[in-house]
Amino acid sequence: MDLLTQYTYEKKWMKTSNKDAIRMIGEEMPDTDAESTLSYILSEIKNGKTVTLGTCKFKAE
Repeated sequence: MDLLTQYTYEKKWMKTSNKDAIRMIGEEMPDTDAESTLSYILSEIKNGKTVTLGTCKFKAE
């Protein structure tokens, strides 16, 4: 399963590594634990959901 991300101002979904996703989560929500948030996002996108965090959306390919 590949992680795809898209900022609200972008039109294309981009493949993103877990390392980059943690960085993005840290930028969007600096007061949260980025690794735990990524674990939650990964569990939700496995079920076919799209998760929005601030101005960034995450989904599975």
